[in-house]
Parts: sequence; C-alpha cells; structure tokens
Amino acid sequence: EVRLVESGGALVQAGGSLRLSCAASGFTWDDYAIGWFRHVPGKARQGLSCINNSDGKTFYTDSAKGRFTISSDNDKRTVYLQMNNLKPEDTTVYYCGAMQRSCSGYTARSMDYWGRGTQVTVSS
Repeated sequence: EVRLVESGGALVQAGGSLRLSCAASGFTWDDYAIGWFRHVPGKARQGLSCINNSDGKTFYTDSAKGRFTISSDNDKRTVYLQMNNLKPEDTTVYYCGAMQRSCSGYTARSMDYWGRGTQVTVSS
C-alpha cells in the first residue's frame, strides 16, 4: 500500500521558515517522482516543486522559485520542502504527491497518489 505522510506544518510569523516533510512508503523509490503542491480555493492544487527520485533532478514553478527548496533523503524515503521568507498568502494546506514518471511537465493531475496534507499558517 502506497502511503505519503506530510508533516512540518505550523503557525509561523511572516518572514519565518518551515521545513515540510513527505514520508513515503509502499512503492519502488526510484520509479517515482515526488511533488509538492498547495491548496488554492476554487482551483486545482497549485504545483510548487518536484523531484525525481531516480536522479535527484528538481523542478520549480514560478510560485516557488527563490523561496522554496525541495530535497530528498533516499535512505529515509523522505522528500522535504524548505520554505523561507514565508508570507501570509502562503497560508494554506500543503500536499505531497507521487507519480510513476519523471517530473517534467508535472501537474496535480499527474500524481498517482496523495498525502492528506499539512496546514501552514503564516501570521502577519
């Protein structure tokens, strides 16, 4: 059974940082890519970043460039999203997803599996 479990969400002041974690199990690690997304009311989940487990290649959308960094620990089967200089508009639920393909051209629809999300709240 594939499982993705996000953690690390919290209440933080504007300008602060958080590191989200996505612990994965139940699939062959190198066959998958892991993406980070966030909930946008009334819209599809917004892609932020993606990493190929096989080669570590990373991808970022414009929403994440400059403030967010994705990384992974293959031994722990965990993907991280380091978020710096957080803003109140970053407040929402963050999700990780896994797909059995590379990140290139990824979207929320590309994902085969999802975690349940972790809440990030940024106070002004």
